[in-house]
Amino acid sequence: MLTPGDSYGQVYGNLRWRIPEHFNMGVDVCDKHAQATPGKTALIVEGDGGSVTRYSFLDLKRLSNRLANVLAAKGLDRGDRVGILLSQSVETGIAHIAAWKAGLVSIPMFTLFGEDALEFRLTNSGARALITDGVNLAKIEAIRDRLPHLKLLLVTGAGRDGDARGDGMIDLWPAMENAKDQFTPVDTRAEDPGLIIYTSGTTGNPKGALHAHRTLLGHLPGVEFPHEFFPRKGDLMWTPADWAWIGGLMNVLMSSWHHGVPVLAQRARKYDPENALGLMARHGVRNTFMPPTALKLMGQVERIRERFDLGLRTVTCAGEPMGAELLHWGRETLGVTFNEYYGQTECNLVVANCATLMEVKPGSMGRPVPGHRVEIVDGAGDPLPAGKVGHIAIKRPDPVMFLEYWDDPKATKEKFVGDWLMTGDQGSKDEDGYLWFVGRDDDVITSAGYRIGPGEIEDTLGKHPAVSLAAVVGVPDALRTEVVKAFILLRDGEPPGPALVENIRNFVKTRLSPHEYPRLIEFVDALPMTATGKIKRKELRDGEIAKGRG
Repeated sequence: MLTPGDSYGQVYGNLRWRIPEHFNMGVDVCDKHAQATPGKTALIVEGDGGSVTRYSFLDLKRLSNRLANVLAAKGLDRGDRVGILLSQSVETGIAHIAAWKAGLVSIPMFTLFGEDALEFRLTNSGARALITDGVNLAKIEAIRDRLPHLKLLLVTGAGRDGDARGDGMIDLWPAMENAKDQFTPVDTRAEDPGLIIYTSGTTGNPKGALHAHRTLLGHLPGVEFPHEFFPRKGDLMWTPADWAWIGGLMNVLMSSWHHGVPVLAQRARKYDPENALGLMARHGVRNTFMPPTALKLMGQVERIRERFDLGLRTVTCAGEPMGAELLHWGRETLGVTFNEYYGQTECNLVVANCATLMEVKPGSMGRPVPGHRVEIVDGAGDPLPAGKVGHIAIKRPDPVMFLEYWDDPKATKEKFVGDWLMTGDQGSKDEDGYLWFVGRDDDVITSAGYRIGPGEIEDTLGKHPAVSLAAVVGVPDALRTEVVKAFILLRDGEPPGPALVENIRNFVKTRLSPHEYPRLIEFVDALPMTATGKIKRKELRDGEIAKGRG
């Protein structure tokens, strides 16, 4: 746990990693609390119609022990992979805990994935078991004959107590009820694999980032720091981010459970800002992680202070640059300074803000989180001076860093330059040590000799009263190499037209600089988004290139 201090430098300098030789994430987030505080609430699940179910840490221990016994009885061996295709639920939590306690490797998968996405992940990982529900079963049955490694399918509501048909499909809950609630966890080493999380795959097939059990310990400073020395008495965590993503699973669920902090869950079919506000008000949520897009949509809800009795202590955001406008809205409307942080699937939560400890500079990701060395380097891995744009890189060894890409040694090797993990993002560092995100390596726009990051332009566009959301890309241009193009989703009731185009151009030109304003503007009904709420700039950029070829 981070030790509070009088300054960022003091807190950063005080942290020393203490990674034990043997460590098991399942025991850490569940069993230790079940022994020390068995009746303490671990999970609050709000169901359809507002029903609420609470689970204690002792409940989680018993349920996960039963599931671990089921997995062992069905022949799964240490190191086997288990897919988990479930939304926020108690089943999701106990599935990961059970897998880790049994020495297995869990693979979280997003419930909105289609058949091709699921087939790739299950085939690539060689998963021997999958835990899912009836809602997602049809997708699995459609590809089952193409999954030779998949031997066991545990399904909630499958309607059968055993594998009567010989197809490996079993109803999850009856199987658990018939299993013992005592289980001896495998004595895993901290370096043993425990988790595969697939990258978003925006430039080809996704890669499976294989993480060791130590990754949980590596995550902790990156949660405690932006959540203002989390935990504090009365803290309760919630996120709309799906637990299939590293931000939902590790930043929120498992890091909270490590500290014995309860987590709120809801099976929301899609994000609704009013529902999110109501949920946080009803349960007294004190801590939340939200993507900036989710917060921007929340900013369009009227009379928040009057309608919702919120008690938020900390709000963190990541995935995209937050920007000054959103930071200001959070302070004015929610009474909280949003702490932006940064990381990626391979090496998460390594840069962050902490408002009580340091100035939050609008647009900055913050400073390196205690325990991590993050620098701006050139292509050879040499650190660059302040103000220079280069590659955002993280020094190894680092306990939060992935072990390797699953079954892809070439990609693993290419991820590093010497001991620097290259994130694939461009950024800069100022004289005070704050890091500034410029864009993905392939997002940076080169126009008339200038290198332009899309984030700052998008942030400025978001301040225009007619703009709801915006995405900026570079499109080919014979004269300037590239020009800036903005795709804009307007607020309700705002009519598009040439006058508005010119108004928006001037709005950006006068607030940034003449070379950064969007020479091209297209009004759209929707923007392509990843499942984690990030704008798919590559999809927009590829569409423009295709138009040019046409």
